[in-house]
Amino acid sequence: MKKILLLIWIPFLNYSQDKPIVDIGGALRYNYLFSSWNSDQKDIGGDFVYDIFRVNAEARYKGVYLNVEYREYSTAFGGGFLKRGWMGYTLSEQEDIQIGLTQVPFGIQTYNSNNWFFNLTYYVGLEDDHDMGIKYMNKGDKFEYQLAFFKNSELFDLGGSNEVSPNRYAYDIVGKNKEINQFNGKFIYKTGEEFKHRIGLSAQYGGLYNIDTKKTGDHHALGLHHELFYKRWNLKTELLTVRHNPINADGQSRDIVRMGAYGFPYDIASDFEMYTAAISYDLPVDIGPISHLKFYNDFGYMDKRAQGFKNSAMNVTGMLITAGDVYIYIDYAAGYNHSWFGGDFTNELGQGKPNLGWEARFNINFGYYFLTDTKSR
Repeated sequence: MKKILLLIWIPFLNYSQDKPIVDIGGALRYNYLFSSWNSDQKDIGGDFVYDIFRVNAEARYKGVYLNVEYREYSTAFGGGFLKRGWMGYTLSEQEDIQIGLTQVPFGIQTYNSNNWFFNLTYYVGLEDDHDMGIKYMNKGDKFEYQLAFFKNSELFDLGGSNEVSPNRYAYDIVGKNKEINQFNGKFIYKTGEEFKHRIGLSAQYGGLYNIDTKKTGDHHALGLHHELFYKRWNLKTELLTVRHNPINADGQSRDIVRMGAYGFPYDIASDFEMYTAAISYDLPVDIGPISHLKFYNDFGYMDKRAQGFKNSAMNVTGMLITAGDVYIYIDYAAGYNHSWFGGDFTNELGQGKPNLGWEARFNINFGYYFLTDTKSR
């Protein structure tokens, strides 16, 4: 406890920086989309729609720094909310501490994917997730590790009796259960020169408080992950095992838990294994304003443990075009028993349905990113 209090108070004892530094940035994005399961959309040749406007701020003064991002989606997709918002302090050249709404240290980061849709890990809360807590990071030449405690996911209503809102960026447990008191640990070993490897192990364990029974179950996840860099190639692979053990009211299934983001809740299988692989190739070019092309294919498979549940899969093939401050994702995204790709939205990542075929969405995301931030999704 004394060490934790010391880490919190150190920033206020450091006065090496005389002037505050503040950078403001953001992005404006639009989507063109054409979906195989939407007959009305086919009739009109697809839709061209607003995606988001966001604002980023970074600040540093007397050793303490801030990183925050606010996003404004359409009302139909949850409206406005924070993606992240944390205060930090650099303890040494390789040590940092962050407090607030910060990224959960689990799996390949920042993303286990290359495309605009992310990988299947994102849709079960295990890619680019952000929760409320405190995180310690240590990054050396050969080893990296992170330790974190999260009191809960981002909350908009106080009290144990209030359900967690699905109006959020990252997927978390919503409905009658809510995530509390979660511990995370992540370890990375780095090796190789021509072939550069990042070999990692991630673990998390936390409580699931049920509003009806007022009892706390638990959830845990364990991940093995590997990232390979060779010249212009990059390969990301993950193997995950996940279990949720809610203490629900009588008559409520424990084989599913409800998750939510962007204003839409849905069910996922409580217990599953997941396998992902993402490969990309970077190509510098000089074509007018276009300076860079990135080609990729990202795949994910969800093996559900409950008897009778149908497994889910996702594959995205695409290209990222960089032209000045404009980033364009061109993706052909396909899903099988995937809530965001046709069928029964609420059920597909949960129990799923038999005899479903693959559904696909062709998507072009146009984004202009200005000042402090880059093409983060």
